Amino acid sequence: MTSANETAVRVGVFGLLGSGNLGNDGSLEAVLGYLRAEHPETVVDALCGGPEVVAARYGIPATRLHWYRGEYRTASRAGAIAGKGLGKLVDVFRTAAWVRRHDVVIVPGMGVLEATLPLRPWGFPYSLFLLCASGRLLGTRVALVGVGAAAIGNRPTRVLVRWSARLAAYRSYRDTQSRDAMRAMGVDTARDEVHPDLAFALPTPPHSAIPGPPGPVCVGVMDFHGGNDDRARADEIHRRYLDGTIRFVRALVEEGRAVRLLTGDECDASVVAAILVAVDSPLVTAAETSSLADVMKEMAAADTVVATRYHNLICALKVGTPTLALSYAAKSDALMARMGLGAYRHPAREVDADRLLEQFRALEKRSAELRQTLSERNLAAVRQLDHQFTALTSALFPAADHTHALREAS
Repeated sequence: MTSANETAVRVGVFGLLGSGNLGNDGSLEAVLGYLRAEHPETVVDALCGGPEVVAARYGIPATRLHWYRGEYRTASRAGAIAGKGLGKLVDVFRTAAWVRRHDVVIVPGMGVLEATLPLRPWGFPYSLFLLCASGRLLGTRVALVGVGAAAIGNRPTRVLVRWSARLAAYRSYRDTQSRDAMRAMGVDTARDEVHPDLAFALPTPPHSAIPGPPGPVCVGVMDFHGGNDDRARADEIHRRYLDGTIRFVRALVEEGRAVRLLTGDECDASVVAAILVAVDSPLVTAAETSSLADVMKEMAAADTVVATRYHNLICALKVGTPTLALSYAAKSDALMARMGLGAYRHPAREVDADRLLEQFRALEKRSAELRQTLSERNLAAVRQLDHQFTALTSALFPAADHTHALREAS
């Protein structure tokens, strides 16, 4: 007799999940919600950056992405360099063995086809290439679902990303700029669709800001040092970003406004600490968040949000709070335009506190109007994501069912 687990569709999820980035984990949560609602028969496990966190938080088995545990530490000693090199070879076989056990592998959202933040080609781009190549060789369908992409200057990274996209069985993007970037890199995108970011499928907490005098402002910060092409001036960019943000928060406090500091990744804690020390006011507090749901609750209680990280922006927009973006990449600009707030952007690389304050005040003057706009845009995003999940079912699960039918017949 065949057990239920032997006949169930086997789905793997892949990525830098459970590694401290709330946006990545939010994308995973959205895909797991879809699978549990629409395909409860599936058996799901993960190959990811933080397997202990993923297993504990989401209740699915999880395997470490890299054989070498020091993958994301800088290798300076000969032993560490050798360990990294050996790890790259071992991961070829580990990845293939994991892929072979699945009918479908989903890469849930994330900016896996971009290098807008510092990135080495032999890090995650190499891992993604191994995944997609293994899927093509072993007959497992790999789906890049609602991912972000951008033009890449570094040639090795660009080559790995281009081939990963070409080898994937299914691709969809979170904005048109991502699809255009992959087309420009030589990928046939004729059948690829664009949908809102997967995080828009997550449950939305009710708005809880209290009417009356000007209320709290959420400031979402980031340990920002520029992008992959900014390494030579990364310290200068970070210093300007931090100084401008501190000046902005201090100005709000001088007006008597309460400020709530938020992060989107564990590495952002150092920026929060620096602001708390520099401003030194009881009006400035730091939120403790471990999920996008936590971030959304904080932003739903705010009058206004100023945020840098992409998924901090999504959380603010999703709960309908007027938002100003400290934009560091085209994806942020595209998101703000999609949600009707394209005029409220400020460059993260060149934060000017005085100009930022002007934009902030202009945003607050239109608060009621912008909340209505966000309500309408959010309804449209949910409808578009319903279409995304319907398309995903059509693209992936008939193939998986056919594979199982052949297995049982043999």
